[in-house]
Formats: sequence, C-alpha cells, structure tokens
Amino acid sequence: MFTSVDDVSARLAETGYLASPAIATTVFLADRLGKPLLVEGPAGVGKTELAKAVAEVAGARLVRLQCYEGVDESRALYEWNHAKQLLRISAGRDETWDEARTDIFSEEFLLPRPLLTAIRGDDPKVLLIDETDKADVEVEGLLLEVLSDFQVTVPELGTVTATRRPFVVLTSNASRELSEALRRRCLFLHIGFPDEELERRIVRLKVPGLGEALTESVVRVVGALRAMDLRKVPSVAETIDWARTLLALGADTLDEQVVRDSLGVILKHQDDIQKAAAKLDLDAL
Repeated sequence: MFTSVDDVSARLAETGYLASPAIATTVFLADRLGKPLLVEGPAGVGKTELAKAVAEVAGARLVRLQCYEGVDESRALYEWNHAKQLLRISAGRDETWDEARTDIFSEEFLLPRPLLTAIRGDDPKVLLIDETDKADVEVEGLLLEVLSDFQVTVPELGTVTATRRPFVVLTSNASRELSEALRRRCLFLHIGFPDEELERRIVRLKVPGLGEALTESVVRVVGALRAMDLRKVPSVAETIDWARTLLALGADTLDEQVVRDSLGVILKHQDDIQKAAAKLDLDAL
C-alpha cells in the first residue's frame, strides 16, 4: 500500500489522520512485512481511527471485531445458520442423515463472522480487532491461527486460507496483559498523548473555525489537566470535542466561567471536575 514512511504520513493526512513519525514508520513496516499491528495506549488517542484511516487510504473494506467479555468463537469466527438448517432437514424428510448432512454443512448455511470474513475473497480488507484486552484469554487462542497463517479451520468444510492477506490492526487499552504468543506475532506500537505541537495541528485540522489563540489555550489547559492526578485524563478525542464546544458557544478566550461551564465535556467524573476547578490556574498557563 505504501512506498515509504513519508508516503504513509502524507496519505494518512489526506484522510484527516495526522501521524507521528513513530506511527508512520510502524504502519509502513506492518504493510511491508505483512505483520499484524498491535496498537496500545489510553482511550481516545486514535488507535481505532488509525485502522479506519488505513482502510480509507487503501480503498479497503474495514472488517471490525469488537471485543468484549464473553465474545466467543461463534461471534469471532463463524457459526451455522441453525434455523435454516432445521428448515432444510424438515423439507427433506425422505433423505437419509448422510444425504442431509452433506447439504446442511455447506457454504449456503455458513454465517461468517469478522475473522473468517477478513480472510475470504480477493478484495482488499483491513481487519480491526478492537479492544482486544477486553476479550477473555481463550479468545486469543482463536486469533493465533489467523495471525500466524491467515487461515481458519471449519471442521465441516476444511481449512480456509487467505488468498489476499488483510492488513490487521489490534487495539488494546492495556486493561489486562496480552499473551506473549499474541504479541510475538505482531509489530507493536504505543500511541500516547501527542505533544503540544501535534495536538495543535490536530485541533486546527478537526476544528478549522477555532481561532489560533483559543487553540493554543485549549491545548495548554488540556496538557495541565493531564498532569493532574485524575481518574480519567482527557484524551485527544475530548480535546477536539472541547474545541468544538467552545466554537459552538462563540467563545473568544478561555476564562474561568467558560472553563467551569464546559469542564464536563473533557472530564467524565465529578471528583475530577471538582479537583480541576480547584487546582487549575488559567493565569499561570
């Protein structure tokens, strides 16, 4: 997909995703080496958006497996359409079981889920395995065959091997430690909070109507909030939301009243809001 690291940066920027040199380099290597990319970092720093941007750049279909506690093989790989199978059996009452079994365990009755969907067909795909750390440990075992050999075994049909490998992005908020076997199969990228210059560029891109002075103030205040001991520090997504809020309010500057009235946009816990209201000194920023 990409010819160089600079090509990654330029083409992602065209989609509205401003990549740091580390992000651009790792995406280039994942593409060139054909390796899955494991992206860790706090919520709201652009992990999922990176996969979406790569899909847009490549003109590829985004196939997303959203992980959660309890997700299993039937949600991740495939399942059989049991209702349709029962109807087929009922319609063929004069058949032997061997005859019916050959029919009902065929492609017509198979319901592919994200992992199987991603490796079937010749069209370009980006497979996003989102919030991998929220899935049970057993799910990682399902991923190993896919990420090692890009194949899935369906006992009734055999092994399905990818004719065109998808670009794979796994995201994690590091709420639990992923297995070494899974990590070994991936390139690793940590996305943290951007430096001030990059965050200003992001705000300018996403909220072009915001004045330069207010953009500077927003980024400085968010940086000060991240330095506090909060339950949840504001992410880049919340910086953008706050900038859009200030634009909607018609604010020209950040004063105490505006900040106090809009803190709920960037802080999500009442004790964080109280702590920020008590400690934030706008004059010192």
